[in-house]
Amino acid sequence: MNWRDFWNRENPIYVNERHRALHYDRIARGIADLVEAPGWSVLDHGSGEALSADLVARRCALLYLFDAAPNVQAKQRVRFENNQKIIVLTNESQSAIPDGSLDMIVANSLLQYLSHQEFEGLLDVWRAKLKPEGKLVLADILPTRPDALADVLALLHFAWQGGFFFAACAGLVATWFSDYRQLRASLGLTGYAESDLRVLLSAHGFEGTRAPKNLGHNQSRMMIVARVKG
Repeated sequence: MNWRDFWNRENPIYVNERHRALHYDRIARGIADLVEAPGWSVLDHGSGEALSADLVARRCALLYLFDAAPNVQAKQRVRFENNQKIIVLTNESQSAIPDGSLDMIVANSLLQYLSHQEFEGLLDVWRAKLKPEGKLVLADILPTRPDALADVLALLHFAWQGGFFFAACAGLVATWFSDYRQLRASLGLTGYAESDLRVLLSAHGFEGTRAPKNLGHNQSRMMIVARVKG
């Protein structure tokens, strides 16, 4: 099994439907706040189910959703089939996005599941798809030494605020015994230091700065906002 296989089926990451809904709502509202003009074209790369993508679509002209898991793509197509501003991409149709046509690309909670080589390949693709003044948002980036306790406390705080605290406690136990933990041990997760990430971005045509807040509930993780170099 690889990470795409894991996300292509039911998994214990979201402890119940309330957790899932609140997570995607928060992410969508954060992305929507990053849209600077109603005429923007936006790509959410590694979007997951993107349950609240319509909130982002209201703020921009066109929203592309891409997730590598085919089952996730199928759910997106059903959910957004009547929204003319949302285009669900397949693995094959990503290349159909014209070069130099996107105002913003968002990759939230994606980098940890990519090798350095895969990430560098995507940086070149994203650089080609963005307009000269385009913006790249990399969010929920793991540090080089992830703090498991900080992750747990952030989830429990989010759960307490969201009304699913006891479900979250049970979910943490379920995750401990799940294949997520086994995959994390065997495949690992990729973390980045801010300085190393900025050097990597620069080598691929971007200038990046750290944002004051992460997109999601876990503020122990990092968000970088990068612009295409002039």
